[in-house]
Amino acid sequence: MGFPDRIERVIELDRPPADVWPALTTAEGLSAWFSEKVTIDLRPGGAATMTWDEAHAPTMRVERVEPPSVFAFTWPVDGTTEDATPRTYVEFTLEPHGSGTRLTLVETGFAQLPEDTYGPTYSGHAEGWVHELDELVAYLAA
Repeated sequence: MGFPDRIERVIELDRPPADVWPALTTAEGLSAWFSEKVTIDLRPGGAATMTWDEAHAPTMRVERVEPPSVFAFTWPVDGTTEDATPRTYVEFTLEPHGSGTRLTLVETGFAQLPEDTYGPTYSGHAEGWVHELDELVAYLAA
């Protein structure tokens, strides 16, 4: 059975890419809208940890850093270690749009999941990105 492998969401922000970039790539910015506590080594191959609570603190691996337009990481679907598998790939692309920014978020890699975990994982991430990106919009508007 084939599963959708991709979540994509596009939002428009009233801030230029240079203002949005730190919200996606710094511990201070990410902890303001995405996670309670963040550490990040902002270089390809660097580790990032985002902690939502004691039980959910996945270790990500930074994959792409192209300021101020592309930031990407992989993170484990299950488990919290940097080497856990399976992993999905999350990419933020920032494009100038008028005086603001068009942000495109794409997360891929769901098709590798077993059938019994695919549905809840895919839905949880799809719903989660709606909520999290709404928080990003609010943070940047403040």
